[in-house]
Amino acid sequence: MVPSPVRDTAPIELKPVGAPSPTTRSLLELPSHGAIRLPRLANGSRVVRDHGGLDPVLGRLGSLEVRLATTAREIRRAQRLRFKVFYEEMAAVPNAGALLSRRDVDDYDAICDHILVLDHDVKPKPFRPAKPKVVGTYRVLRQDVADRHFGFYTAGEYCIAPLLNAHPGMRFLELGRSCVLKPYRNKRTVELLWHGVWAYVLHHRIDAMIGCASLEGTDPKALALPLSFLHHYARAPENWRARALPERYSAMDLLPKEAVNPKAALQSLPPLIKGYLRIGATFGDGAVIDRQFGTTDVFVVLPVAGISQRYIDHFGPTANRHAA
Repeated sequence: MVPSPVRDTAPIELKPVGAPSPTTRSLLELPSHGAIRLPRLANGSRVVRDHGGLDPVLGRLGSLEVRLATTAREIRRAQRLRFKVFYEEMAAVPNAGALLSRRDVDDYDAICDHILVLDHDVKPKPFRPAKPKVVGTYRVLRQDVADRHFGFYTAGEYCIAPLLNAHPGMRFLELGRSCVLKPYRNKRTVELLWHGVWAYVLHHRIDAMIGCASLEGTDPKALALPLSFLHHYARAPENWRARALPERYSAMDLLPKEAVNPKAALQSLPPLIKGYLRIGATFGDGAVIDRQFGTTDVFVVLPVAGISQRYIDHFGPTANRHAA
């Protein structure tokens, strides 16, 4: 999904859960929708993604650049950033493999595209040339790629088949594993990250975006106000609604509508979810507790046709401040 225009206190995160267990195989050994075993670059990195007619560099803003990862090395750097945010800063519980590698890794990394925000304004280390720092990332999975491999990651929490079947011919994009390094959680970085997502959406003619957004904590009763608000005021229309899997379903309508103060509820929502609401996203039926990550997840869906025109103007091709 799309990042909030302002991310000030909590990590930017939209992560689907329920993925296969991490693998020890190299990314180069896993199937990919992009080209694999392509020639190495001058720095020795092997290209593992060929994005065809889409320039990997999607935009620039000052010292920051948003781009698509093209090498295994760049993907590993995104995984290290995810580990730092999810496991070191937040409450996620790493397995042995993640602890050893200091990376957040799963099988989906090999088939997804990875959008990165890099900061080029870094000081060189002694005897080493300066290299841009990865400060933000988003992982994206197109429906045609998902269909050729394991399906969508979100299917581990929500029954999404009825939603997909209700819109035949539409191109869906799943967004997840998003995070930004703490010092960079500001409007500037988040806007550039979303500019990259939007460029990708336009290039691949995506019709709708889906994913899971997280609220911190695993006690639905403690989250009764925000969950009830999303249920009563931002529930997706039936033909766009996905329901949590029966074995993982947790009710969201914990308070009656008349007991929900919309203003207080909005203040209690994470900035990311408030951002989704502003651009027209709606939410599914039922929440899912993710004890590994210490979160309560909700399903988010955003048809591209429903995005506010002012956001399209802000992030679209005419947004020259993000020009590459």
